[in-house]
Amino acid sequence: MPLTNLQYDQIFRQYEENQRRCRLEMTRRRDDVYSLIPAYRDLEDAIASVSVAQGKKLLSGDESALSCLRDSLSKLKEQKKQLLMEKGFLADYLDPLFVCPDCRDTGYIEGAKCHCFRQAEISLLYEQSGIEDMLKYNNFDHLSYEYYTGEALALFRHAVSTCQNFIKTFDSDYHNLFFYGTVGTGKSFLSGCVAKELIDQGHSVIYFGATGLFDLLSNASFHVGSREERQNAYSDLYQCDLLIIDDLGTELTNQFTASQLFSLLNGRQLGKKSTLISTNFSLAELRDRYSDRIFSRITSNFEVCRLAGKDIRMYRRMQ
Repeated sequence: MPLTNLQYDQIFRQYEENQRRCRLEMTRRRDDVYSLIPAYRDLEDAIASVSVAQGKKLLSGDESALSCLRDSLSKLKEQKKQLLMEKGFLADYLDPLFVCPDCRDTGYIEGAKCHCFRQAEISLLYEQSGIEDMLKYNNFDHLSYEYYTGEALALFRHAVSTCQNFIKTFDSDYHNLFFYGTVGTGKSFLSGCVAKELIDQGHSVIYFGATGLFDLLSNASFHVGSREERQNAYSDLYQCDLLIIDDLGTELTNQFTASQLFSLLNGRQLGKKSTLISTNFSLAELRDRYSDRIFSRITSNFEVCRLAGKDIRMYRRMQ
C-alpha cells in the first residue's frame, strides 16, 4: 500500500523538528555574537534603516534608490563578515543551519518534492516492507553467476533478465512473477533484488513467508485483533504495489488456505497490483496441492521462471 497519512505526518513532523532546532541554534549563535561583538547588532540595525530609507525613495520615484540600496547592503554585509572573522568566528557562522540546504527543511522545491523528502518516503517503505535487513545482501550488487553451470546457468540468466524487465516496465505494464525450483537456487535472492529496486523507486513492497501470510489471513478471518487491525492487514495485502509470497507450500494447506490464496490473487489482479511468488514445488506438485483455478491463475497470469542447480546456501556453508 502507499504510505498512509499517519506516515506522511511523521515525515512532516521531522521537518518541523529540524526547523525548530535550526531556529534555536541560530538564536543561540546570534546571542553569542551580540554579547561578544556589540557593533554587529549596530550593523544589523543599519541594514534595516537603510532598507527603509531607500524603499521610501524608490516609492517616491527615485530610480537610483534600488542600486544605492544594493551597494549599501553589500558593504554592510561585508562589514558584518569582517567583524565575525576578527573575533574568530567563521564568516558563515550566522547562516541558517539546514539539514537539507536545497529545500531549506521544507521538503519541497518549487512545488516538487525535494530529494530529502523522497528519501524519507523510501526509508518508511523499507521499514514497511519487513525485509530491510535481508535486502542488504539480496540485491543486484551481490549478483553472481559463479555457482551455476550448464542448464542451471541458462535458467538463472533468464530469470535475472526477466526480473530486470519486470522492474523496468513496472510502471507501464501490469505483470506478475513466479519462481519455482529446488531449494537454494536463488529464488529468494531474486525476490529481494526486485524488492529493493522497486522500493528505491518509491514503490510499496510487502514481503511474507507463506506461513506468516496465512497466519495473518486466518487471524483476520476469525476476528483476532481489532477491526482496525484487520482492515489494515487487508489493505496492506491488497493495495501494496508488490506483494511477495515466499516459500509457497510451507504453510498447512487446506480448503481455507486455498480459498484465501485464490481470493488474494484474484483481488490483486482486479486491482492491477503485482505479485511475486516463490516455491520449492514443481508445477506438477503445485497443481496437485492447490485447486485447478489457482494453478490456472498462476500459469496464465504470471511470468514463470524455473531455477535449478545445487543448493547454494548449503554449498557456501560447506566452504
